[in-house]
Amino acid sequence: MIKMEPLDDRSTLGVTEPHPAVHSARDYLVSIADKLFLYQESFASCAIEGNRLAEICSGTLRRLMNREPVSDRYLLGLAWTIRNMEEKR
Repeated sequence: MIKMEPLDDRSTLGVTEPHPAVHSARDYLVSIADKLFLYQESFASCAIEGNRLAEICSGTLRRLMNREPVSDRYLLGLAWTIRNMEEKR
């Protein structure tokens, strides 16, 4: 059996503590705000076909645009996905 050492408390997020990188993810999404409706349409179209990434990103983007709560991991995933798409353009 492998003995696991306890994690350093400073390396683990608190229950309600957002990931520090979420602020730059939010800033990135704000910087491309004029394109978010286009991405929402694209994600929704792919989600209809059962694309799991698109389903999650579509729901996250909808919540974000409606000013509903979005967790840090969903916001980070959305920003990373859109950033990758932007780089491939």
